[in-house]
Amino acid sequence: MAKKRIIKKKDLPKKGITKKSFSKPAPKQVLKPETKPVPKPVAEVPSVPASEEEIGMRLNKYVAHCGLCSRRKAAEYVKEGLIKVNGAVEKAPGYLVQETDEVSYKGKKLEPEIRKVYILLNKPKNTITTLNDERNRRTVMDVVGNKIKERIFPVGRLDRETVGLLILTNDGDLAKKLSHPSHEVRKVYHAVLDKPLTEQDKKKIAKGLQLEDGLAPVDGIDYVKGKGKNEVGIEVHIGRNRIVRRIFAHLGYTVTNLDRTYYAGLTKKDLPRGRHRPLTEQEIIMLKHFI
Repeated sequence: MAKKRIIKKKDLPKKGITKKSFSKPAPKQVLKPETKPVPKPVAEVPSVPASEEEIGMRLNKYVAHCGLCSRRKAAEYVKEGLIKVNGAVEKAPGYLVQETDEVSYKGKKLEPEIRKVYILLNKPKNTITTLNDERNRRTVMDVVGNKIKERIFPVGRLDRETVGLLILTNDGDLAKKLSHPSHEVRKVYHAVLDKPLTEQDKKKIAKGLQLEDGLAPVDGIDYVKGKGKNEVGIEVHIGRNRIVRRIFAHLGYTVTNLDRTYYAGLTKKDLPRGRHRPLTEQEIIMLKHFI
C-alpha cells in the first residue's frame, strides 16, 4: 500500500500556489436561466371609421346604377320624392345606401345592374323617346322589345317625328357624359324643309341665330349633295330641346322630315330604320375615352 505523501511548506513555490490553494474547491456557479420580462397588456385601439365610399353609395348614384336613368336625372327623382328607401320617401340625393336598404321607384324595387348594356337604335317615326308613355303611345322600348333583360334607358331625346340614331344603356356615367354640354358631342341631321333654303338664310344659320333661349351655334350646314335645296345637312353640338327644328322655324321654314344620321362618332351604316344592335367593344371604348 502506497504511503500518503506529505507536502511540506518548503516544497511549495514562493508565489502563486499556497496552502489555501488546496482548500475546498469553490462551489460551481449555477447559471440561472435568463428570464424575459413579461409584456404589459396593451389596451385595445378603437377602430377607425371607414370612409363614405366604404360604408355606402350615394342614393342618386345607386339609382343610376340600377339603370333607371342618368345620375343627374336620378337626383331630380329623389328631390321630387319619387324614390323610397325602406318604404319611406328619401329626398336627399346624398343619402348613403347600405346593403340592407331596399330602394324603390314608384313601388318597384331597384337593384344595381351588374352587366353594362349599350344599344344603338335607328329610331323610327311616331315613336316616343321614353321608358313608358301615359297615353300608351309607342316608345323606343317597344321597338327594342323584351329581348334585353337589363333595364336600359335612352340617352337624351329625339322628338316623336324625328328618326335616326339613339343610344340606350344602363351606364349612368356614360349617359351623363354624352348629355353634358361641356363634352360638345357632335350630331349631324338630314333635314327636309317645306321650301328651298336660300343662300342668305344658310349663312345666317351658319353664323348662329339668337333664339328665345339664347344663341344657337351651328358647327356646319350645307345642301345635301345630289338633292334639292330644300334638303340640308346640319351639324350641331348643343342638345337643347327641338333645337334643329327651332333654328329653321326662326327663319320661317318648317322641317317636314328630320333624321339624325351621325351621333358621337356613330353612323347608321348597316342599321336599317327600326332596327338596333349592340355597340362593339371598340365603339364603347371610343365613347368612354375619346369624347
